[in-house]
Amino acid sequence: MSEKPKKPKRPHYVFTLLVEVGRRDGDGLPADASGAALMCYASGVDEEEAVRETVAVLKTAEMNVLEVTGYGTLEERLAEGHDIEADERELMDRALAENAVIVAQTTVFREGDEA
Repeated sequence: MSEKPKKPKRPHYVFTLLVEVGRRDGDGLPADASGAALMCYASGVDEEEAVRETVAVLKTAEMNVLEVTGYGTLEERLAEGHDIEADERELMDRALAENAVIVAQTTVFREGDEA
């Protein structure tokens, strides 16, 4: 019996994602929070995979994911004129090296906050 030929490994990229979450028991947000926005860097062969992985990781952390907005790869963001600091690039490199989802920043929403 012959072995199946292995598919070539597709390259991974790091995508910048903004994830909005609502409240859920055990989510770890402050008691007075109404939700939060999480800036994430996620590795994937495409943005769709990066979003799926990010949502899966956040659900295991008891987060109630409401919406995900993708901002593209480092190269796409640079082409759009985004200014990307060294610390942000380091987190992106780490996400790629570890094939991981990195939550880089959390902004907590509270009742009465202006949008």
